[in-house]
Amino acid sequence: MTLLAKVCGLTHPDDVAHAAGQGADLLGFVCHPPSPRHCADLGVAVPFLDRAVLVMVADDAATILAEARRHGFRKVQPHLPAAAREAGVQLLRAAGLFVLLPWADEPGQASIAADLYLWEPSPAATGVPGGSGQAHAMGFPPPGAFLLAGGLDGDTLVARLAALPVGTRTQLAGADAASRLEAARGRKDPLKVAAFIHCVHGLESP
Repeated sequence: MTLLAKVCGLTHPDDVAHAAGQGADLLGFVCHPPSPRHCADLGVAVPFLDRAVLVMVADDAATILAEARRHGFRKVQPHLPAAAREAGVQLLRAAGLFVLLPWADEPGQASIAADLYLWEPSPAATGVPGGSGQAHAMGFPPPGAFLLAGGLDGDTLVARLAALPVGTRTQLAGADAASRLEAARGRKDPLKVAAFIHCVHGLESP
């Protein structure tokens, strides 16, 4: 089975269209004003709602659900406080949304059912929720199928996947990249985007 390629941190219509045209399976749109990849106009996702993922930092899932409904998103990547994660994910899934749950590479997390997981660096290590361009040690895997994230692009992907712990490889569903695909903060480099997508799609799931 071909792995899924997710291009995240999209902010500009040209970048969205290019990533979609290159065959990205998932397109991530960040709704978090402090982020340099904050998408000020989520309307740019509307032509691609079959692949669009609302990536949102919020104190509660109801806020994320309202934003998803406002723009027609069917998939969400909710960055919620630990105390609100389980109930929040249940709310979002009960509302019919596909949940790509961020899973930090850190111990002590409650096993929460989700449609797919995003295995990413711990915010405690990077200082930010979500994308940082940094890799992680891959020591604390999610409890289900996942996209690998953290420090990935077309040049680093193969080596990172080869370093996956043996017990996690059957759960690998794809890869996610954001900051390392940029030409400038918030804007993508078309060649890097194409190289990443084609590299992901050139690999088979274990």
